[in-house]
Amino acid sequence: MITKNTIDLILDTARIDEVVGDYVTLKKRGVNYLGNCPFHNEKTPSFTVSPTKGIYKCFGCGKAGDSVRFVMDHLSLSYPDALRELARRYNIEIVEEKVEYNQQQQEEHNEKEALYVVSNFAQKYFTQNLLETEEGRAIGLSYFKERGFDAQTIEKFQLGYCKDSWNDFTQHASAEGYKIDILVKAGLTKQKENGNTFDFFSGRVIFPIHNGMGRVIGFGGRTLKTDKSVAKYFNSPESLIYYKSKVLYGLHLAKKSIQVNDNCFLVEGYTDVISMHNCGIENVVASSGTSLTEDQIKIIKRLTPNITILYDGDFAGIKASMRGIEMILKEGMNVKIVLFPDGEDPDSFSRKNDAETVLNYIKTNASDFVTFKAKLGWEEVKDDPIKKSTFVRDILKDIALIEDGLIREEYIRECSRIFNSKEETLFIELGKIRRENRKKQNTNIREELNAVKDEVLNPEKELDILVNEIHINDEIEKEIVRLILLYGHKEILVDFFEEIGEKTLTQVSGAEFIAFELTKEHIEFQHPVYKAIYLETVKCLEEGRIINPQLFLRNDDESIKNASIEISNTPYHLSDNWSEKHGIYVKIEANHLESFLRKIILKAKLFTIKTKLEENKKILSAVGSEGDFEEVLSYSKNLLKIQVEIGNLLGMTILNK
Repeated sequence: MITKNTIDLILDTARIDEVVGDYVTLKKRGVNYLGNCPFHNEKTPSFTVSPTKGIYKCFGCGKAGDSVRFVMDHLSLSYPDALRELARRYNIEIVEEKVEYNQQQQEEHNEKEALYVVSNFAQKYFTQNLLETEEGRAIGLSYFKERGFDAQTIEKFQLGYCKDSWNDFTQHASAEGYKIDILVKAGLTKQKENGNTFDFFSGRVIFPIHNGMGRVIGFGGRTLKTDKSVAKYFNSPESLIYYKSKVLYGLHLAKKSIQVNDNCFLVEGYTDVISMHNCGIENVVASSGTSLTEDQIKIIKRLTPNITILYDGDFAGIKASMRGIEMILKEGMNVKIVLFPDGEDPDSFSRKNDAETVLNYIKTNASDFVTFKAKLGWEEVKDDPIKKSTFVRDILKDIALIEDGLIREEYIRECSRIFNSKEETLFIELGKIRRENRKKQNTNIREELNAVKDEVLNPEKELDILVNEIHINDEIEKEIVRLILLYGHKEILVDFFEEIGEKTLTQVSGAEFIAFELTKEHIEFQHPVYKAIYLETVKCLEEGRIINPQLFLRNDDESIKNASIEISNTPYHLSDNWSEKHGIYVKIEANHLESFLRKIILKAKLFTIKTKLEENKKILSAVGSEGDFEEVLSYSKNLLKIQVEIGNLLGMTILNK
């Protein structure tokens, strides 16, 4: 493991403008740099690099990070490999420390490394068999050439061949020092009860399966025999490094193209992926013959929110895979479906056509899931009222999974057009389905309200008008965190009232001022990440440390680091001579810090008052005694007065009803 000191040295040395500048043409804009984003296609530059903060942010696609994250995403490297790449660039010596494991962890770590090593060995051996043995060239290489796979493609996908013998591979691996138990765990060798072994992939062409970083973790083997009793494809069994549900074939070669094109083509098999690459289309992955899983969908979602599923003409197979579309929708992603002509699949179609023709076909024939489902079964049910209503309701169940209300509305309009149904009727039915879903998830709003009333009316509890912890909304929390990140270390002069009532001018940091005001008003954060940043700030203040922005921008917690990078950036900036040039003088935030800090604290207070007023409305409707009613009402009137006063300070008009 790379030592903390080495990581800090790399981060301190690697200038973000230099690292990004190796791959992106940057132009100076004020204190920052601007260029076209390397992660998505754009004509108007929205990719901002901040040397002072050591971070980048694209205001088009949302990508953000530091030097290490840029290298990871742009070169598709793991975190340690990205650190090593930056160390190489800046001639920094990598110092590593031994990781201490308990016995079980050490055994698992050793087994994983052994599986990686033997899988890499097997891939090289299978490829060597394909290219250098008479059997491999006559059978395996001939098959690949028939499919149009040239030497470059074979090398790119590391294709191979396992000899049609009892245990040729096992004997060779054993002779090279690989233990039988590791060969068995890797799924390369099978062992009978009597101890005899044989090659699992004997007589098959080999498709190595890689993880996202390009390491071989398993294999797919296709038989070339015509015997129908023999399974056409074998896949490696699962191991410590290979989990079928978490792997997408071809991902290591497709990641960058998926990001650039902002779309992922999803196909079924190995040859579909390879043929599309041959055709010139690289943003494609395969589920490798297994049903699409939630883990696979989440992997794609990290690269793009858009999936286009490419099917062949097998309707039975399509219907069986509809569950995958439901999971994609539930994950909040956009899905399109393309059906190839009868007798064609992504493999055959891309072998017959160039990239432009294939992409044009996909674009022309891509359907949203409502239209696609209608094509599959509408003709069979449209004349039967019962079957028709069931069919439409099934599609509405899919639409109900979508959280975005505007997208749901568009799909309802599409259903209305296709099924000749009234939009109002469909919306009513959709509402019923979503309510049913909420009940299943134990989020019944009425039950929650009753629980609140029960707590208020509980005679054993003293009526508590004031809430101990007042939560503010996410936008105000985000703004407070932004001011902490940018100005938490800045010194300001503020007026504080002493206990005797005299006002004194005191110098404090921005973070101290914010923490003092929030604590005084018993205001607590609710958003988990913003709360973590604020609590870390308070901890630093208690320990007498300076609030350094890098504390958050380089935080070990990915959520804190990502949020800090996101919040620290702004798409708006003025050039150095903008004010003089235009004769317009803007109040610069950093020069009027006390004013901005007081303003956001006032907004937080205003929100807490509104929250208390809403709570009091509930209490007023629930309390029984006249005394309690008068007490709550009096308190609410005082809150309304304070609300107006704060509104005046903020330049807002508050209308109390």
